[in-house]
Amino acid sequence: MTIDPFGDARVEGVSIRSLPKVSLHDHLDGGLRPDTIVELAEEAGVDLPETDPARLASWFARQSDSGTLEKYLETFAVTTAVMQTRAALTRVAKEFVEDLAEDGVIYGEVRWAPEQHLAGGLTLEEAVEAVQEGIEQGEDAADDDGRSIRVGQLLTAMRQNDRSAEIARLAVAFRDEGVVGFDLAGPEDGHPASAHEAAFALLGESFLPVTVHAGEGAGPASIRSALLDGRALRLGHGVRIAEDLEIVGREGEEVRVRFGDLARWVRDREIPLELAPSSNLQTGATAAWGKTLEDHPFDLLYQLGFAVTVNTDNRLMSRTSLTRELALLVHTFDYGLDDLEAFQLNAAAGAFLPVEEREELIELIGEGFAA
Repeated sequence: MTIDPFGDARVEGVSIRSLPKVSLHDHLDGGLRPDTIVELAEEAGVDLPETDPARLASWFARQSDSGTLEKYLETFAVTTAVMQTRAALTRVAKEFVEDLAEDGVIYGEVRWAPEQHLAGGLTLEEAVEAVQEGIEQGEDAADDDGRSIRVGQLLTAMRQNDRSAEIARLAVAFRDEGVVGFDLAGPEDGHPASAHEAAFALLGESFLPVTVHAGEGAGPASIRSALLDGRALRLGHGVRIAEDLEIVGREGEEVRVRFGDLARWVRDREIPLELAPSSNLQTGATAAWGKTLEDHPFDLLYQLGFAVTVNTDNRLMSRTSLTRELALLVHTFDYGLDDLEAFQLNAAAGAFLPVEEREELIELIGEGFAA
């Protein structure tokens, strides 16, 4: 099925794009507009595989559909190359927020790795300030357009490097200036959260929320390390928690499942899974179950009571939007408005916000779906 990432779809007669949505897992360097990449590349003297925006968008989609996380990550060399100045970071962040607002997102968390944006001479602090400036410009522009949105930064450390403690200190320093939490990303297999003990100790002592990419490029052992060593409050993707479930029988449409200790802990503690259906297929995270969305364990996890959330991961690479991801799930699993609302409520409950603000967000979602 083809669904236009820039179009709309309807469920029970209601526009999905018009529904209030929460985006928890969305990378800044994976959400650039193709025409912006072309313009910034020309200014910076960066060579591109395609200089026509439409063909460049197609190139990203083809390159990202590799079946492995490592190949998928290679495309980011292009986007980060044009994000090395204050002006570029501010522009990209502003447009990022505008595009979220256009898609009906009312709260979002944007994750990005400051350590990857220093080639143009910026300091880590200057890079964070540049992105925050863009976020605030995007929020103001959306407000002027009649859309209300709030976006917080998740500062990401790259797990294959040795700067995680430094990025953790940076996140704590900017916690009152737009940063809402910390993320660990990069090649997952062979780079467990346990290798970043100093960073997570600092974050724990500072009570700064943490999400860790786990259960995407590696299995349950990686998830266990994210929870125990990384003190993660959410799991970045986490789709491979389904490997800790054993289907022991079926009765009609009902599936009987035996839980492993890890899966039961994640389910019972309502630890949010930041699932990204299209991306999960592209990176091979769901290869153990099949190659189509019908094979994705999303519905199994949802029916079993896991705190599933729906995300885009990288809108450029997956040529998608949150509206499109929800539309694909509706088409594949015959979900209705109540299901889509449940996904947004799960995301709102897992947002790295004070409880009062999460409750306000939950009220906005309820009001928006009721309307």
